[in-house]
Order: sequence, then structure tokens, then C-alpha cells
Amino acid sequence: MAARSNITTVTKKDLIDRIAEATGQKRTDVKRSVQSFLDIVVDELGSGNRLEFRDFGVFEVREKSARVAQNPKTLERVEVPAKRSVKFKPGRLMRLAMEAEPVAADQAASAPAGRDASNDAPAAGELQVETRPIEPARPVQV
Repeated sequence: MAARSNITTVTKKDLIDRIAEATGQKRTDVKRSVQSFLDIVVDELGSGNRLEFRDFGVFEVREKSARVAQNPKTLERVEVPAKRSVKFKPGRLMRLAMEAEPVAADQAASAPAGRDASNDAPAAGELQVETRPIEPARPVQV
């Protein structure tokens, strides 16, 4: 796995600014909407519910049972209590975006916003999807 040297952290403020610019809405309205969305996500996951966003992904709560672990330094047995954690399973568009080559920030900023009829290249931020014929399923041996 290749090391990623130029990782950028995108904050909630950055997202709010980008959404406000893209939609033309007031920043305070976007901030209220984004915070409401995040509050609802946290409440639903806290209640043990599953959240599914088509093509984006699924958030679900996983129950981890109590277990006995071992301290590697002292070899002492340690009780680890049961806990809940959140699992995210990426959807189709998320998987495609992860498989695509990352675009450098300077390339993304200089790319044109729209698509020219003479140019079939995707616009900045647009996802390009490769289509392939569906292969027949292989029989399962039991």
C-alpha cells in the first residue's frame, strides 16, 4: 500500500462553506441544516438504527461482546467489556471514487467547472463510470 503524503483534512466548516457556495444559500442556513443532519445521524445510531444512503453507503451499529484479552507486556489477563461501535460500508459511488486516481488540489482548482460538448472528459468533481458487460454467475460448489 502506497504512503499518502498529502492528506488534507476537510472540516465541517469547509463543507458548510462549499455547500453554501455551490447552492447560493446563506452560510448560517447551511450550517443549521448540516448540524441538524449530523445530530439526527448520531441520534439514530445511538438508538441502534441502521442508516442507508443509496450509492453513498450504510452506517450500522455493531455489538462487540465482552472478552478476555492479554496484556502483551505483562501477559496478565484483562477483562474487556462489551461495547458498541459504528461500521460504515461504502456504497457504489463511494467505492468507485476510492478506486479512481486521486486528483491533486492544484489540478482540481484549475479544471473547468462545466463540460464542453467537444470534450468528453468529466468536469471537476464529476464521477466517471466505466461500464463492462455482466459476466454470468459461476456455480457454487457445496
